[in-house]
Amino acid sequence: MRHGLIPTIEDYLGRRARVYGGERALLADVIPPGADGTDRLPELTSLATTAGVHVLGVTLQHRRRPHPGTFLGRGKADEIRDKAHDLGADTLILGSAVSPAQARNLEEATGLKIIDRSQLILDIFAQRAGTKEAALAVELAQLEYLLPRLRGWGQALTNPGAGIGTSGPGETRLEQGRRAIRRRIQSVRDDLRKVSQDRVVQQARRRRIGPPEIALVGYTNSGKSTLFNRLTGCDVLVEDKLFATLDTRVRRVSFPDGDFLLTDTVGFIRDLPHQLVPAFQATLGAVREAAALLFVLDVTDPAVEQHLRVVREVVAEIMEPDSATPPVLHVLNKVDLVCMPDQEARLAALQVKAVPCVVLSAKTGLNVTALAGSVASLLG
Repeated sequence: MRHGLIPTIEDYLGRRARVYGGERALLADVIPPGADGTDRLPELTSLATTAGVHVLGVTLQHRRRPHPGTFLGRGKADEIRDKAHDLGADTLILGSAVSPAQARNLEEATGLKIIDRSQLILDIFAQRAGTKEAALAVELAQLEYLLPRLRGWGQALTNPGAGIGTSGPGETRLEQGRRAIRRRIQSVRDDLRKVSQDRVVQQARRRRIGPPEIALVGYTNSGKSTLFNRLTGCDVLVEDKLFATLDTRVRRVSFPDGDFLLTDTVGFIRDLPHQLVPAFQATLGAVREAAALLFVLDVTDPAVEQHLRVVREVVAEIMEPDSATPPVLHVLNKVDLVCMPDQEARLAALQVKAVPCVVLSAKTGLNVTALAGSVASLLG
């Protein structure tokens, strides 16, 4: 007898752990005194829009550090509660990861559903996982995120369970819920291990009998899929949204100096939720085995230098210990949109920092032909 436990878990998964399209939300974050938030708010807004959320407003609080109990200060929480009432918002999305206790306290103070940045990214991944391996990796990340937050179920999981089928009359539903999720985590891990082993075998076979593999990597929404389509003649989905590509795609490309396998990978992002690192590592296995890497960068983004730093850090993290990083070619993309003096200055500075590089527009095809020669030189 399940005593309503599984339906309660499923209700929690839907009600508290996922962001559903159509929600009306306010965005908020804590930033240091003197900061303007321009490096964080556009990305948070894009994440919320990608998840299908209607963004009604943005609130920033300047603090040396987040409030230990409610993340936002008490006064700011009251201000958000009143603003949400006036605008009809039902959700508050935070631009940073918060502890379970902070989320519970802030929910009580504002009367809003609290979603932090980690939850938001997890939800987007869940929406866009197309392969079995990606779906399993995301489910595992969501379960690991949920486990320490079960206390948020409140009274629904604190009533004692009893009778046949439970571990004892003193066990609460909260404890049952934890055991159920731990069992599911182990099951998903086992399934993911099998699927990952199959992928590794397939990759090894490609390396033995196929041409060298080149991997497109870069910050999310940098234009990797557009370049992939331009080079392969495919019609991979291209959207002006973060994480438009989640599942790895591989196609053969013919360059004048030979054929290559081109791999399109999931976009990177700063402060990736640690639960998703294994999912990235599984999805980005092609990066470790590639003969060369193409770092695709959006030269029109004011944060492009920070994005380059994130890409380098993530690539270094997913490489096997003691293994050398494949040679890198920096692809400075979206040059067709460079029309302002500050953008031109940014591009010039980036060309100095990102060597070797090729400047092109994947959308229009401008200078794409130069890429073949640059790749050939890279591989020597």
